[in-house]
Amino acid sequence: MRNRLALLTLAACLGGTAQQADVLYDEAKVPAFTLPEVLALRSGERVSDSKAWTLRRRPEILAIYEAEVFGKAPAKPSTLKYEVKFPGKGVLGGKADRKIVTIFFGPPDGPKMDLLLYLPADAKKPVAVFLGMNFSGIQTVANDPGVPLGSVWVRGVKAPAPESSRGTTAPRWQVEKILAAGYGLAVFDYNEVEPDAVGAMAQGIRQIFLKPGQTEPGSGAWGAIGAWGWAASRAMDYLEKDRDVDSRHVALFGHSRLGKTALWAGALDTRFSIVIANESGEGGAAIARRTYGERTKDLNVRFPHWFDGNFKRYSAKEEEMPFESPMLMSLIAPRGLYVASAEEDRWSDPKGEFLGAAYASAAWDLFGRKGISTIEMPGLHHPVGDHVRYHIRAGKHDVTAYDWEQYLKFAAAEWAK
Repeated sequence: MRNRLALLTLAACLGGTAQQADVLYDEAKVPAFTLPEVLALRSGERVSDSKAWTLRRRPEILAIYEAEVFGKAPAKPSTLKYEVKFPGKGVLGGKADRKIVTIFFGPPDGPKMDLLLYLPADAKKPVAVFLGMNFSGIQTVANDPGVPLGSVWVRGVKAPAPESSRGTTAPRWQVEKILAAGYGLAVFDYNEVEPDAVGAMAQGIRQIFLKPGQTEPGSGAWGAIGAWGWAASRAMDYLEKDRDVDSRHVALFGHSRLGKTALWAGALDTRFSIVIANESGEGGAAIARRTYGERTKDLNVRFPHWFDGNFKRYSAKEEEMPFESPMLMSLIAPRGLYVASAEEDRWSDPKGEFLGAAYASAAWDLFGRKGISTIEMPGLHHPVGDHVRYHIRAGKHDVTAYDWEQYLKFAAAEWAK
């Protein structure tokens, strides 16, 4: 039998895709739908410039998502502390300098997380960084014996990570390509923030924010995605303090459920100059009203801990939602946004992800920045768009070298400007 880490990684990659027989995969049967207009206030009035967007429409959309989808997260804690340990010079064959930073969210014996940071060994000035969330421990990012093994989570149960886990997800992170491009990579394990399991809140960050006598969050309180995104902002708090990091140029990356997390964290925290959502699907980039592949009811049945309680009311009632994925992604404007799909990942609805990004581009237009100027689905391996970009590649639900090659090109273009 495969080790526990393999089981965890498999569950994370599949994203709960045990698909029912009646799942819709026929494009001809996708129902007609009407999207809420990205640029129209709830009153019906349209915004036509960046000032009106920033002061009126953006706060309105943000409030809708806080109330109806992800819940409202708490502010940055005043007790945030950092401990830099296990430093390494010239690791990964001399290509990188390594730091492991423990971020304490409160008292030393309370919730915390480790941030693994690789920077180019020959950097002469602060470098731009990709910040990512990993499924299976930071020791799996690279085959680096200087990184402590830590632990893994399987069905909400914590266990020591086996030595065989070291570097097992390294192909997903392409550390050497990132370093060769002159950028750094920072990664944390989302399970350290809150294990990804129903009922695991007591072992995560959300429990310390409960009121006395409260055991469950209220209907509008933040879910696990909100907690993981909140942790990404706490990692950003540290990166702003690290003199080796150019914190004006930090790209937030997430895959699958963590792609949803990246979109929400990037919407809330404008310090992220680029947001990358890799195969984020339903609840992320995909248009829910298409009812193609995974649906809102699938999320609420399989992963009720991800979203706030109010999101449950939209199970199989997507047409009643006062929100839709283009609105979520519009909150990234005018910063860089990259959305990506895989041809065989029908559960995530590649066309819905593309259309979501395309329709979100209206917000970038207000700033004089081009997004995606077509609603014609591109072919395989043909990225489209400017400050909003999209690609679909051959293959399954995963992160590949091809994906990272596109993200690095996008970052070079965004950061050059």
